[in-house]
Amino acid sequence: MYKLIDNLVSGKLSRRDFLKGSAAATAAVAGLSLTGCSQNNVSATTEAATKGTTAAATTEAATTAADTTAATTEAAAEHTVLEDVESKGEWIMAACWHNCGGRCMNKALVVDGVVVRQKTDDTHEDSPEYPQQRACVRGRSQRNHIFGADRLRYPIKRKNWSPDDPHGELRGKDEWEQITWDEALDYVADEIKKAIANHGNRSIWGRGTEVQRFFNHIGGCTRDWGTTSLGSYTLTPPLIGTTYDDGADRLSMQEADYCIMWGLNPGWSSAGNPLYNYLQAKKAGVKFIGVDPFYNESYAVLEAEWIPCRPSMDTAMMIGVAYEMLQLDNGTGDVVDYDFLNSCTVGFDAEHMPEGADSSRNFKDYLLGTHDGTAKDAAWASELCGASVEHIKYLAEILSKKNKVCLYSAWGPCRNHNADNLPQMLMTLGAMGGHYGQAGNCTGPTCHTSSGNGGPGLIKSGGAGLPAVANAIDDNINDTELWRAVNTGKYNFVGDGGVKQAGEIRDIDIHVLYHGWNAILQSRDGMTEGIKAHRKVDFVVCHAHALKTEALYSDIVLPVDSEWERCGTVLSGNREVMFYTSQVTPQLFGARSDQWIVSELAKRFPDHDFSTLYPISEKQQYFNQIAGSTVIKQDGSGEYEPLATITEEDIKDWGVEGEPQKGVIAFKDLLTNGSYQVPREAGDGLDCIPYKEFREDPEGNPRKTASGKLEIYSQTLADTINAAGWSKIEPYPTYIRQEEGYEATKDGDYPYQVFNPHYLRRSHTTLDNVQWLREAWPNPVFINTSDAKEKNIKSGDTVLITSPHGQGLRHACVTGRFIPGVVGVPHGSWVDIDEETGIDTGGADNILCGGISTGQGVSGWNTCICNIEKYSGKAIPDDIDKPQRLPVEWKNV
Repeated sequence: MYKLIDNLVSGKLSRRDFLKGSAAATAAVAGLSLTGCSQNNVSATTEAATKGTTAAATTEAATTAADTTAATTEAAAEHTVLEDVESKGEWIMAACWHNCGGRCMNKALVVDGVVVRQKTDDTHEDSPEYPQQRACVRGRSQRNHIFGADRLRYPIKRKNWSPDDPHGELRGKDEWEQITWDEALDYVADEIKKAIANHGNRSIWGRGTEVQRFFNHIGGCTRDWGTTSLGSYTLTPPLIGTTYDDGADRLSMQEADYCIMWGLNPGWSSAGNPLYNYLQAKKAGVKFIGVDPFYNESYAVLEAEWIPCRPSMDTAMMIGVAYEMLQLDNGTGDVVDYDFLNSCTVGFDAEHMPEGADSSRNFKDYLLGTHDGTAKDAAWASELCGASVEHIKYLAEILSKKNKVCLYSAWGPCRNHNADNLPQMLMTLGAMGGHYGQAGNCTGPTCHTSSGNGGPGLIKSGGAGLPAVANAIDDNINDTELWRAVNTGKYNFVGDGGVKQAGEIRDIDIHVLYHGWNAILQSRDGMTEGIKAHRKVDFVVCHAHALKTEALYSDIVLPVDSEWERCGTVLSGNREVMFYTSQVTPQLFGARSDQWIVSELAKRFPDHDFSTLYPISEKQQYFNQIAGSTVIKQDGSGEYEPLATITEEDIKDWGVEGEPQKGVIAFKDLLTNGSYQVPREAGDGLDCIPYKEFREDPEGNPRKTASGKLEIYSQTLADTINAAGWSKIEPYPTYIRQEEGYEATKDGDYPYQVFNPHYLRRSHTTLDNVQWLREAWPNPVFINTSDAKEKNIKSGDTVLITSPHGQGLRHACVTGRFIPGVVGVPHGSWVDIDEETGIDTGGADNILCGGISTGQGVSGWNTCICNIEKYSGKAIPDDIDKPQRLPVEWKNV
């Protein structure tokens, strides 16, 4: 089979040749020839999407592509062959494990170990109450990912690296050579031992669950932490009485009058069912409003009214809306819900301050300018956020307590420098209108797997059953400082894994970077400094599926397998569904799992006890997750019961340890179906109205804050963030000028703001090497029509984007969907540095972003400034026309 796969991924067999072959060869070749030849289907889907129907194509209109990317325009003869292939194969639930939040159903038709076709959910009839969990273009392209020609097959080493002379300056531009697993693991073990002997365990930085688990057995390693997707929703919510996931469930949302989507684009960021949930709310009569620098596909599908707002200026806009709500109310209580404010919050006005607080430091007086002389009215806010005065006043009317409103925020607006009080301001705005704890009302973030369908999970997975192993090293570096710490030897320690203490400047001396499961060089702030850090240290090793950014800048790369090659895993789709995947294909070539890699590495450390590393097999771990899965009972009790019925025969067949149990679905049926989904209908008692009990009885159901209430004034929040030492905030929401935010565009050479939308070509950075997706989604830089005219830029021109931290080249896409003064650089494209010029030609957003530390250590990806101009050098090719990263000519062993 490997020879067959080798021929297929190398393009040596055409689709036409396959159709002329024997039935057996046809069955095998079909899957991988589709991998390489079925680009037209993805392109067609994408062409429709780029005309404003992207999100629809990933939800309701996905019915037109229910058989995935199979070639629907092929001749009847081919169709007959494929039908024959399907009759000989088996449909297997295939993992779609990437971090987009969609978590959709993908099934693979496997014939003799080869994936022939893919399809999505057909386990039950589709309906709004009981929707199928349909896959998006990313999930449907995974054959091109798993069986791609750029798949790493065996361990590789940089040609000019040696233990005695690493030539770190050549990382990222050196040639490669294939080595054996024993050679690779010996090199890695020797470098780890050398670093520990000479510099101690603190000198090793390790990332990835299995990598860190290994290091925890030999004395620990330095780690990093960050706010990642959540931004300031990481620390702020629990200190003010909210959470990072406060949305209503999808059926409760349909009772709203309005849904305000502050920075949401589920059609791109969480493709799959989330946008479908919003679409059902629209059909129920909910009116949508989008507040955003970008009129995106989700707003188009929902026919949302667009209110433009500059990146990072959301807090200023919300403050202006709050002021105008006060003016509309004029003390009558017709707009502002004073009953809710007075009973459920502290800090809004002088009469309702926390005990011991200065009554003059209340939010209402800040709005009115009682003490600073500046009224924070719509005109004040408009100057900062770019929204019109009329739009700001309009939002104030919509947020009146007379209307039922779902005030939703994405996490994106909180991925900004100095955004620590944005979650507090959003909470305040919702509290003023009383949009808490009532049907059709909610306030807070709704993202990732819970987008448009909030609430506690109705199905829960069990644990893998591995014992916890502590890290003896407490060094934990915030992501905004990580590469600077490697380069300078100093960082601000604020606690193990977050802001947990006052800042403490520490020395650190990193000599080894070990990348397990992560894309941290590509996906964290300050990539320019990160590349410098990778070239500075003694040794870099990476587990990788392809030659991604972290692998490109390594010395040794260890080929890791995919979830399709493992026994299975559990994935949460949303609160109503859980996916249980199975092995799709044997491990390809020399690729191995992360657990196998570190287990083999452990054998090279005989003086350490690894009895708790993996005392049970990966298959036993998966079984434990299934056996421990629970589902909510249908009796309204709110209690959970086992999901899977497991028999002695099931346990014996799997060769694992366990106890028989009774559940709601047979073990084998669960794996055959690949999922379990809780049916829903209106009035089923499974709805989620956040804060309902708290609103009805705030004293009996207090929040976990000092006051027991929602804290518009939170001394705890201010003290915690201010003690970290990066920047300071007030206990109540105020406007704070952002580092490299809008106001910085007026100061010098960088008159534009950079905005980083998630993009359908990839999930963060994963899948960016997939050829189907690269052809379908070209990854331009978006520039407003008026800005392009001023710069004499036309669509298709190669343009140079320059920030204080780096430079990149992209093709321009001139559009009216981004506001003037803002350029859109899609998030996650793999860096591709031209070593002669130092300019990135790959479109990497984090080349432009710097490692800037503020507040709670937020990675401020949407707070970035730049200049953009037509490039005077050689035009760059389309990404699909670039050669794939093929490090060596493989010798199969």
